Amino acid sequence: MAMASSHRARIIGTRHMVAAGHYLAAQSALQILEAGGNAVDAAVSGGIALGILQSEYVGFGGVAPMMIHMADRNETVTISGLGHWPRAASLDVFTNEYGGVMPKGLLRTVVPAAPDAWITALERYGTMSYGDVAAAALRYAAEGFAAPSLMCAIIDKAQADYRLWDANAAIYLPGGKPPAPGDLFVQSDLAGVIAHMIDEEKAAAGRGRAAGLSAARNAFYRGDIARTMVDYHIANDGWLRSEDLAGFSVDVEKARVLEVGGTELCYCGAWCQGPLLAETLAMLDGVDLTTLGGHNAPGYIHYLTEVLKLGYADRHHYFGDPKFVDVPLDTLTSADYARSRRGAIDPARAFDGMPPPGRIPGFQPASVQKGGEDDFAGQLDTSYIAVVDRHGNAVSATPSDGSAAAPVIPGLGFVPSSRGSQSWTDPKLPSVMGPGRRPRLTPSPAIIRRQGEWIMPIGSPGNDVQPQAMLQVFLNMTLWGMTPQTAIDQPRFATFSYPRSSSPHSYDPGMMNLEADIGDETADALRGLGHDVRIWPEWEYQAGGVCTVRADMQTGMMEGGSDPRRPTGVATI
Repeated sequence: MAMASSHRARIIGTRHMVAAGHYLAAQSALQILEAGGNAVDAAVSGGIALGILQSEYVGFGGVAPMMIHMADRNETVTISGLGHWPRAASLDVFTNEYGGVMPKGLLRTVVPAAPDAWITALERYGTMSYGDVAAAALRYAAEGFAAPSLMCAIIDKAQADYRLWDANAAIYLPGGKPPAPGDLFVQSDLAGVIAHMIDEEKAAAGRGRAAGLSAARNAFYRGDIARTMVDYHIANDGWLRSEDLAGFSVDVEKARVLEVGGTELCYCGAWCQGPLLAETLAMLDGVDLTTLGGHNAPGYIHYLTEVLKLGYADRHHYFGDPKFVDVPLDTLTSADYARSRRGAIDPARAFDGMPPPGRIPGFQPASVQKGGEDDFAGQLDTSYIAVVDRHGNAVSATPSDGSAAAPVIPGLGFVPSSRGSQSWTDPKLPSVMGPGRRPRLTPSPAIIRRQGEWIMPIGSPGNDVQPQAMLQVFLNMTLWGMTPQTAIDQPRFATFSYPRSSSPHSYDPGMMNLEADIGDETADALRGLGHDVRIWPEWEYQAGGVCTVRADMQTGMMEGGSDPRRPTGVATI
């Protein structure tokens, strides 16, 4: 293939590195590293900051799934960062009162998980206080920051949704209109929330760091912040109650690992779509993709797309909260199953829509719920941060939750997680909603490594597109020999031939999007194979916002990449 080009300079460091969905979050995390913090302290700082800097699609009270690798223990864990449905939540309400559709507003609320996730990471693996790591977020909320053009465009497109609630409009439509690029964007009420949590920590600091972190958590889940959330829900027919908040804690689990050709993919459980990337790589193991016409050639795009469709079919029929559903992940990622699944691919013809799921003894495929039209506000989600420190510790985190599909709590300045929108109302589906159940989350951070050689946290925003963008960047690096930044800069494609994760779960059988610079000739060839090809503009933000850091464990050199499709950045020293 011809030498691929990059649109950003290569960034290489020797001490520690951060790549994040907003350049100021990357800078904040780097400052923590320089102040003596480790990768966890830095990722938490940058992650909390993303809830301010990108609050159009990252919630301070949203979700924050993360993966942490601690080098001294050779241990890789996941922190779910995902809340569950309140005890009072009722499927019958959606079925009987809304025709199975999940309306915008309070009824989408699940327990906000991000604050507990960040504090749990600090307690178990960090070294700093909540006040230390949240200082940058507090400053950005109280003093403001320059609104990026993408943020302004997203708020503009979602104006009608922001106007549904006065508290949302007051923040996101200041003066009655969306901010313009470069305007100072301030979130005073949210600054008050962060300051209160820091103050509560300081008041308990005399009893030690752990007591301080516990006090910060209690300020959110048991104190005035919790009471304000619950009072609003009670007054407005929501389901969230004090016992839901006070009894909540995130799950910390050993990361799942798929080994392919000496490379390990560390991924999260089936409470998110993380296993989809693992199943896809398992199906690709043993296939010589270089024989399919070259990088981003029609045959290459077709084959990857068909493999992904098989994975999305299994996601739809088998993935759900493992606390309530038996998910056959060992089978789904096994070599025998992978060979069987990819045998269904026709190199000369695309599947008409989402193919049937694989047959697994003892498991019954679910139904395919008919979806509605796309909900732009409900699709808004997600940023990302990757950190590797000088000790070889690595963090991959994908904080998320938008601010346009449910109300901001007056006086608090944030939307408690509306991630319930990624549950289903069909009781035959494994990811159906219900009290205590977690939605099937799209954010799905990963860490890829070769033991003793290199480690690479990687992730992306993009809702259902996340694993597709991550897969393409990973293959660009490992199969096509590109540097991280060049791999990220290449034009992308995405299939939408499956029911979407977010309500109303729209479904477009056969639909494929290509960024325009893939070219008309390739688009026409793919149409000839049966794909319903639509063209994205070049640098389409919906094609993902991949960030990654690849650290060479033998030389100590690190190289990062960040996506020009969004206001991302890499910081290093």
